[in-house]
Amino acid sequence: MDQRCSRRGFLWTAAGAAACGDLLSVYRPSSARAADTAAPGVPAGPESPRSAVSLVHGDSRRKNICESLVSIEDQILPVLQTKKHVVIKPNIVSTKQQLASTHVDALHGILDFLGPRFKGPVAIAESSAGFTTEGYDNFGYQQVVAEHKPLQVSLVDLNEEGQYKTHTILNGDLHAVPVRLAARLLDPEAFVICCAVLKTHNTVVATLSLKNMALGAPLHNSRKETDRWNDKRLYHGGVRQTHVDIMLTAQRLQPFWGATVIDGFEGMEGNGPTNGTVVPSRIAIGSTDFVAADRVGVEAMGIDASWVGYLQFCGQAGLGQVDLSRIDVRGARLADVTRKYQMHKDIERELKWRGPMQEVPEKLG
Repeated sequence: MDQRCSRRGFLWTAAGAAACGDLLSVYRPSSARAADTAAPGVPAGPESPRSAVSLVHGDSRRKNICESLVSIEDQILPVLQTKKHVVIKPNIVSTKQQLASTHVDALHGILDFLGPRFKGPVAIAESSAGFTTEGYDNFGYQQVVAEHKPLQVSLVDLNEEGQYKTHTILNGDLHAVPVRLAARLLDPEAFVICCAVLKTHNTVVATLSLKNMALGAPLHNSRKETDRWNDKRLYHGGVRQTHVDIMLTAQRLQPFWGATVIDGFEGMEGNGPTNGTVVPSRIAIGSTDFVAADRVGVEAMGIDASWVGYLQFCGQAGLGQVDLSRIDVRGARLADVTRKYQMHKDIERELKWRGPMQEVPEKLG
């Protein structure tokens, strides 16, 4: 049942204790335990399903995004037709830096696709680390409301709406703690579309669909609350813990996902996700499999997929296809659009997630 955010009503200890017993079994699924010798992130066995990912290259961001969805409409429509409304989840990691955040033309592209195929309300909903409505204003999101009136488009600040469901992750001390996830992203009557941006990252190497959904779902206090709290911060306890928490949150959200588009018209390299520099990749990626979309995305960035821990963990947990040989790329040839993105300056620190979850104790003198 949905709840309204309040510290009084949020039972940290009870919720954390209730979920403690499940964390380790979630982190190492039975399929992974049975195939310890398998390559990281590759589902074991020949029966692992194939996934379709569209890859569009062109000179119009809006057109690229729309075509990336058209290319996989056979995957989208059977599910979309069963839903009552659509939720588009943009990425507004910064309310001021356009390169770091979803461009309005990407939203136009999604709505161009939906227009002739869906009759119902559409909510553009985000939980920014700052004040979400500032991002809506700064990036011109009001334009989409005016241009796509038949779709009844609304702009929703998930932090101000304050409806949530609890979920358990690990904090920096590897203790189980509950967080508040936006209820709209866990609505079985909604077709959820992720609108991510192709970017490098300062903790998890690269941020695309999975990261946008997992870190966009946790809430923080509304403007009117005197108590200041931010559940997103609980995800930033260390480079190892963050990858696991993204997987745990993706596992909770994945049953409600409809499709994702990754806007790589202008990607970001270097010191992402907010302070990097532009890469004119001129691509868009679309899929109903968020893991497969991200796998193609990191390949297009010239990044070794084994570097991205949460992507590997999500593949091992069965949330999607991470094996590139079992992904059918529709459209442009991946080799033709791949560009080598410069990594964040702290890449060596970021790759320490591949070590043990617990630091080796120092020797006593």
